[in-house]
Amino acid sequence: MDLKDIQNLIKFVAKSGASEVKLEMGDVKVTIKTGKDDKEESTTYVQQIPVSAPVAQVQATQPPVAETPASSTEKSSTDDSKYITIKSPIIGTFYRKSAPDKPVFVEVGQTIAEGDVLCIIEAMKLFNEIESEISGKVVKILVDDASPVEFDQPLFLVDPS
Repeated sequence: MDLKDIQNLIKFVAKSGASEVKLEMGDVKVTIKTGKDDKEESTTYVQQIPVSAPVAQVQATQPPVAETPASSTEKSSTDDSKYITIKSPIIGTFYRKSAPDKPVFVEVGQTIAEGDVLCIIEAMKLFNEIESEISGKVVKILVDDASPVEFDQPLFLVDPS
């Protein structure tokens, strides 16, 4: 079971309304608990048991999502429809540069090529370089430096032309 499968399972359980789901497949154990009240947080535990290595655990929480007015959402979607959105492939902390004394990976207005590093997302003390899957010009950076990001959260708007 890879990360995409786990993320799809989390989405499915969230939509189903179940309060707790436990799944064991070989060396992978997944427990997903969702809160019944809006005040509670959803918690996911993934435990993978390798043959000769210590147990690894992942805990992800989803804060409640604030409602946005429909008119502002419609306006931004029509303005941004010609752009491609680059989204976060993982949950973690978003960083625009590799170290505090280093320059940022990309700026607004900069032209990027496929494979260029756009940012770093730290997850459980692992720093994952996020590379561009498209070429184009960075139109907007949607996340502040050192901010937490969720899976599938928009990070950048890119004009592919």
